[in-house]
Amino acid sequence: MARILIIEDDDRIRASLRLMSEGEGFDVDDAANAEDGLNLFANRASDVVLLDLMLPGMSGYEACRALRAASDVPIVILSARVDTADVVAGLEAGADDYITKPFVPEELIARVRAHIRRRGSTTLESFRLGDLRVVPNEGIALRDSGTPVHLTATEYRLLTELALAGGKILSREDILERVWGYDYFGDGRLVDVHIRRLRTKIEPDPANPTYLQTVRGAGYKLVI
Repeated sequence: MARILIIEDDDRIRASLRLMSEGEGFDVDDAANAEDGLNLFANRASDVVLLDLMLPGMSGYEACRALRAASDVPIVILSARVDTADVVAGLEAGADDYITKPFVPEELIARVRAHIRRRGSTTLESFRLGDLRVVPNEGIALRDSGTPVHLTATEYRLLTELALAGGKILSREDILERVWGYDYFGDGRLVDVHIRRLRTKIEPDPANPTYLQTVRGAGYKLVI
């Protein structure tokens, strides 16, 4: 049974999330602050983390970075902040997804299930990008020099879906459906931030990408 970790300081929202998640058959751990949440995760890893940004003490951004440094667990930000800068900052901290408050319970559960379902669901054995060899099913991205490149589960899915497209352009909507598992309530900012973050890891010069290219007005393509 999949386990969800909820880190939310609002008692009412946290209790609601717990009841909703347990009602959908998930095991649940919850914490009212980042420090307790990180301790829970260290002792019993979760399959998905629901993380509020505005927390007492350590912020949600700091907690997100700490979780990402320790694991590739899918992190879904829950926040009342809807400004682009806030959303991007959360994604840049390492989150895979975000949803704004107040949220629709069915939408939240759909996103959680999509992240759980798509973990480890890649079908491409391996491919190369210059001196980088990527083996998605084994979670390996390794330079010929022997230097590993750490990619999150979402970044592996993104890179793999672009590779499977065989050089064809994928729109943001295509990528949302293939990587995150939803479209109509998706947000193109998810794609743009993850593309930018991925470029910093795989490109010799992220400002002038060789492999992960933007096709203006159309989307993105991977040149192998």
